[in-house]
Amino acid sequence: MRHRTVSDIMTTKVHTVDVTAPAKTVAKVLDANGMTGLPVLNQIGEVVGVVTLTDLLHKITYQDEQDDWPRLLRRHHVDRAKARAATAGELMTAPAITIGPDASIVEAAARLERHAIRRLPVVDSIGDLVGVLSRGDVIKVLTRPDAAIYVEVLSDVVERVLLLTPEAVEVQVTDGVVTLRGRLARRSEAVLVAALVRRIDGVIRVIDELTFDDDDTQFVYL
Repeated sequence: MRHRTVSDIMTTKVHTVDVTAPAKTVAKVLDANGMTGLPVLNQIGEVVGVVTLTDLLHKITYQDEQDDWPRLLRRHHVDRAKARAATAGELMTAPAITIGPDASIVEAAARLERHAIRRLPVVDSIGDLVGVLSRGDVIKVLTRPDAAIYVEVLSDVVERVLLLTPEAVEVQVTDGVVTLRGRLARRSEAVLVAALVRRIDGVIRVIDELTFDDDDTQFVYL
């Protein structure tokens, strides 16, 4: 089985801004392209941060606010500093959290969730920006057609890995939910089929109704 990687689903047409770009330029680029965030590059083309609509909004939300009482929250001071920012470098969130093009989609999803961010700049082995991966790109994996999942279960799992005939396992795929039925010779085969199917891109859930003749997973201790 070949699992799709970041390079398979990332966006390769990437808009960027230079670290010295004025805040107004950042706003224009985001608005003109209907985007919510941009990678920020330094003078040698390295990704040094990401600037978002939220960063720009601080320039509005803090515009008329007066500090009548002291706030000690670090978040407040960071946001107020961004409200005074004049360039992309001052506005951006840094350092940039990036990912490589060969990383798995699972790894990318975990990184997006762990850092509570909406996009990941994708950089190659020498640090060049090659794309951007958004949460939307990752979610698209779940829209993979049932027919494609069905074919992969039969051809890659049942035939290629287990060396069984397609008739050995009855496969049904509905809205990404895969139901497996049939009787196999060994329990280990049944367990392996279900485990491999769960790893297929686009599979939401596996309903395992496989049975077996011989439980070869039991151990006898003398």
